[in-house]
Amino acid sequence: MCCEEHVVTQILRVMAVTPLWLSLTDLGRIYGISAIHCGRSLEQQGWRDRRGRPTPAALEAGAAMNAGPHGQGRSVLWNRSVCGTQLETQGYEPMSRSLLVDQWTQLLEALDLGSPSINATADQMAEDMPKELVEDVNDQLAARGCNYRVSNRVRQERRSASAC
Repeated sequence: MCCEEHVVTQILRVMAVTPLWLSLTDLGRIYGISAIHCGRSLEQQGWRDRRGRPTPAALEAGAAMNAGPHGQGRSVLWNRSVCGTQLETQGYEPMSRSLLVDQWTQLLEALDLGSPSINATADQMAEDMPKELVEDVNDQLAARGCNYRVSNRVRQERRSASAC
């Protein structure tokens, strides 16, 4: 298998475990961009207004759905396929799974070592890691000799706290 086929296979694996409806954060993460940047791209497409709400065009295209009562912020979910196609026409490409694992591993390892200029802990950052990457990131951390591991407890505590 050539390198390009390997990257495509890895991208398809990431997309296979990613749900169809995503937050802007999760959608942007697939393409290596922030939620803010992802939102601006959807705004340029005419699918998101300045207040972060999906436009009628986005709802009609199946690009967005209101998951909550007010149709704002976290209550809006975006369709991975429809929005992904649009982001790709703007030049964005999905990141490979191996690159995501490498980036999370490096970040968590650096946070575990500590720095006086960084306020966040490795556990705090690990709360935002996609769950499908946990095992691979933990394997890489071990291979690099880092003692830190992402625990399911940390991820569950975050979900419990956000449910309040």
